[in-house]
Amino acid sequence: MQQLGNKGYVISTDQNKLDISVIHGFISQSYWAKGMPITVLAKAIEHSLCFGVFTDEDQQVGFARLITDRATFAYLADVFITDQHRGIGLSKLLIETVISHPDIQGLRRMMLATRDAHGLYAQYGFLPIDNPEILMQIWRPNIYQQAQNDT
Repeated sequence: MQQLGNKGYVISTDQNKLDISVIHGFISQSYWAKGMPITVLAKAIEHSLCFGVFTDEDQQVGFARLITDRATFAYLADVFITDQHRGIGLSKLLIETVISHPDIQGLRRMMLATRDAHGLYAQYGFLPIDNPEILMQIWRPNIYQQAQNDT
């Protein structure tokens, strides 16, 4: 757990502290995971290294998730700060905390995808892919909406 100076916020990797309703409320409305079912999110959290941002009253106001083997690779996903707590540097402190976590030091590669936060991530060493032609993907952008229609 990292206390964030006198700002009244704490970042914790304790999954027992995470408020799934806050996380799901944000993630399921995001451009990258719109409509994600809470059961899928819960499973993703269970199998990831997660970082929650909390007020000193234990209200969750931010989140980041690393999908990682903790030895060679990590993918940073689901990063957010709630609207009412933006603009005071919490996203910077969150990313700094994530990339300095002891379990991921010495990784060969850490990746992420973002539509609109390139400037934030660049401050911490993230760069555009030099050779995107080596990367491949299976892309199902509407998988959560399809799952809802199947029920």
